[in-house]
Amino acid sequence: MFYGANIYKRDYKRNKTKDHISITFFYVFDSKYYLHFRIAIINPISLSDIIKKVKYMISIAERYKYILDSLKKDGYIKVIDMAKTLEVTTVTIRKDLKYLEEKKLLYRTHGSASPINPIATELNVTEKEKMKKNEKERIALAACRLIEENDSIIIASGSTVYTFAENIQPLNHLTVVTASLKVSILLNELNNVDVLQLGGSVRKNSVSVFGEYTTRFFEDITCSKLFLGVDGIDLESGITNSNIEEAQLNKRMMHASLKTIILADSSKFGRRGFGKICNLDQVDVIITDAGITESMAKMIEEAGIELIVA
Repeated sequence: MFYGANIYKRDYKRNKTKDHISITFFYVFDSKYYLHFRIAIINPISLSDIIKKVKYMISIAERYKYILDSLKKDGYIKVIDMAKTLEVTTVTIRKDLKYLEEKKLLYRTHGSASPINPIATELNVTEKEKMKKNEKERIALAACRLIEENDSIIIASGSTVYTFAENIQPLNHLTVVTASLKVSILLNELNNVDVLQLGGSVRKNSVSVFGEYTTRFFEDITCSKLFLGVDGIDLESGITNSNIEEAQLNKRMMHASLKTIILADSSKFGRRGFGKICNLDQVDVIITDAGITESMAKMIEEAGIELIVA
């Protein structure tokens, strides 16, 4: 099966000696040099022998291009799917991915690849607040529309849920349970909001509490909704957080809620944090921005999760 490579430039030099032909290829994709390789044909039998070698190298270039285009379009690829589509073995695709990773064009994971580093690292909440501000604002407004009259909700910690809290304008009365000190201080200014601030040890990075006293509180309450910010959403790894203690707390929050609503910008898809919160099918709603790929959106909805693109 042949796939167009959209090669903008294909230049080669032939340096003939008595028994040696060397051909250097330069392939330009999207204004970047993705490939630069040389083949040497020793004692070529005929012109057809040279053409055969050249076609082989071009087929490799086309495979690389197709892999990179698929990553750009879908946000991830699976080795087995690429092998089937390109009609090669999984061993060949793994070798291709290894080469492209060495060129820093993708990241390999078990049986798949991603265009970004799939491992989510922990950042200070102040740093996070500066990132994806417009996307978070739209996500927050969509989340606010899910609050009902006289509702009782849990708000976790993080920059996206803090933006959500900034936009809350409750209908009648609202009860909020939260681990975030910043959310508590913010919502305490609203007359028709009762805030239950959880106790425990304070995490400096998230300005939120955790620990035994924090989790114990959820044994005795039930709220209608949990609004949860996360560091990773992955089809295989599920919902994750970069901090294991916070992930454990998020689990307890889920058990105390009738519905779990994830607030996450599209950069969180395909990423994995250190601590697992739950499997993907345990989530009820995901609110994200328009940056989510069509293929990822389709798989989220096929998993029975309501997807809101803000």
